Amino acid sequence: MAETQFDGAADENRWHEAVDKALKGAPRDRLTSRTEDGVAVEPLYARRSDVLPQSARRAGEPWRVIQRVDHPDVAVANELLLADLEGGADGLDLVLASSSHAHGFGVAGQDVAAFDRLFDGVMLDLIEIRLDGGYETSSALALLVAHAERRGYDPAKLRIVSNSDYIGKLVHTGVLRSGIDMLQRRMLDLVGFCRNRGLTASILNADGRLWHHRGATQAQELALTMATVVTYLRDLEAAGIDHADLPGLIGLTLVADADQFGTIAKARAARRLWAAVLQAAGLPDVPARLHMETSWRMMSRVDPYVNMLRASVAAFAAGVGGADSVTVLPFTQALGLPDAFARRVARNTQTILIEESNLHRVADPGAGSGAIEARTEELAAAAWSLFQTVEAEGGLIAALKSGLPQRAISEARAARDKRIATRRMPITGVSTFPNITEAPVRVLAVEADDVFPAFRHIDLPVPGQGELLGAVTEALKKGASLIDITASRPPVEPLRIATLPVYRIAEPYEKLREAAAVADPSKASVFLAALGPLAQFTARATWTKNVFEAGGLRTPGGDEVEDIQALVTAFRTSGARIACLVSSDRIYAESAVEAASLLKDAGAETLLLAGKPGELEASLRAAGVTTFLYEGCDVLDLLKDIHARLGLGLAAPEAGESLS
Repeated sequence: MAETQFDGAADENRWHEAVDKALKGAPRDRLTSRTEDGVAVEPLYARRSDVLPQSARRAGEPWRVIQRVDHPDVAVANELLLADLEGGADGLDLVLASSSHAHGFGVAGQDVAAFDRLFDGVMLDLIEIRLDGGYETSSALALLVAHAERRGYDPAKLRIVSNSDYIGKLVHTGVLRSGIDMLQRRMLDLVGFCRNRGLTASILNADGRLWHHRGATQAQELALTMATVVTYLRDLEAAGIDHADLPGLIGLTLVADADQFGTIAKARAARRLWAAVLQAAGLPDVPARLHMETSWRMMSRVDPYVNMLRASVAAFAAGVGGADSVTVLPFTQALGLPDAFARRVARNTQTILIEESNLHRVADPGAGSGAIEARTEELAAAAWSLFQTVEAEGGLIAALKSGLPQRAISEARAARDKRIATRRMPITGVSTFPNITEAPVRVLAVEADDVFPAFRHIDLPVPGQGELLGAVTEALKKGASLIDITASRPPVEPLRIATLPVYRIAEPYEKLREAAAVADPSKASVFLAALGPLAQFTARATWTKNVFEAGGLRTPGGDEVEDIQALVTAFRTSGARIACLVSSDRIYAESAVEAASLLKDAGAETLLLAGKPGELEASLRAAGVTTFLYEGCDVLDLLKDIHARLGLGLAAPEAGESLS
């Protein structure tokens, strides 16, 4: 079709005519896709002139570059964080081992001496420090304040964000060992403690990562994050906090992933939902404090360099979407603790976007874009609907006890897993375009510490107007540890809910790749039986090779041969036990049945054919072909069956059982 030119008026009728011609009679709705939340994504949108830029981060003000600190050894963590700050980071996300997002690591510092070493050489009053300690966050705040006061800092001049989040502990562990009434009293104490020392940052965190990393869609993440906001607003109100102060005490954390437009829309929708919640509650219209972190769920252990691309898109979208601060997970995060190089890449990803691309210069760049505005509005509407469902259940805690969020997330994950298995949702470097000869990347070695120190009981006052955390601070100054503080709290009847596991979408393919990587190369292979001349099989052979390598399987063969007998000889020489016929439909009609029969006689234990068999299916099956590989089939299930057949870490099928 000849190229069609449109003038500045964007002649929609001419565009539709061109589309109809290209579709050759097929309906236009073939060009409309839908998100996981059912939001329609149209191929063409008109510019929106009826909207204004959203109120978010001010134009010209860059978002803050926050670097994750999670090495257990405080001395090594200090070296890494100093390099981060010298390299341009604006702040630190201090992830303790007790955090719901530690992923098996986390800073292990438990007392003032450890924090003295951790922050040695750090000018605390020049950076932002986000505390992510899970159930120990409030005590970690007291520990940081104790350290700061010992060094002569006025806490009122520090930017400390306390990410206290009991919903996070409940969702992560399934258990809450403090009653809601006691938690409300502790909130009041935390507020009083911060006021007494002039700390003004948010002290509670409504965390979207909890839901995203367990499989939530964008609307589910937003809805459950807003349900967390409302839960904490009610808790703070019940604790006696003045209404005018409530919005400033809660911060938002959301996930930025490789869905560029979806992430931009999510950040914009979050601010609309926040404003709607405040308006409905009759609270002051205080702007949301929005932090975004790149997705753990999208990270891959195999071909990890692709994580750089995913993180770049996510960071771009978070910045354009109006996040106040952003953390980029280093590209080796899923493999272990990132080294200095991976950390430098993570922070430079943001530095380039700010200093070279100047993304922060424009307030709300998505304003007026038909696509962005529509996605934002529909995403916000979908999230608000689910939020109302949670509220009708009696609020988030009641909904979690009944299992409503867990069921919704499980259903979303199952649907996503199906798309990943069939490669309708491709994962670059994992399910598509795999690189099974990649060189390993470096991560930092960490010695496991299985020694659990004894704790000493500390007499602590009941929560009041800061008396509890004040006493905790003084105890920490005198040598107490976070373990001592936690263990000294009185036991209560725990609240329990059903939990969902944290996962990464690449895991099923990674398990196959890892099993094949440790096997004998001749054993972990599928012979590509190419039929006919090169031009007839190249495209399909390349596609088929890609599929098998997604499971870590090597693919000998795939070369042009003189005839079928030469093909059989090449198969015998390869040592492979499984073969896959690859060629064009025309060549299949001419020689696939004969080739299949001869390969079977030559010892092929299992035969596959790349493509749909059509009218040849019965004769191909009679010749020994058991499985047909084509776009849209369950690739993951097929690869698992091949692994089982080859005995690669999975139980081999019974004799005579065929792949299907």
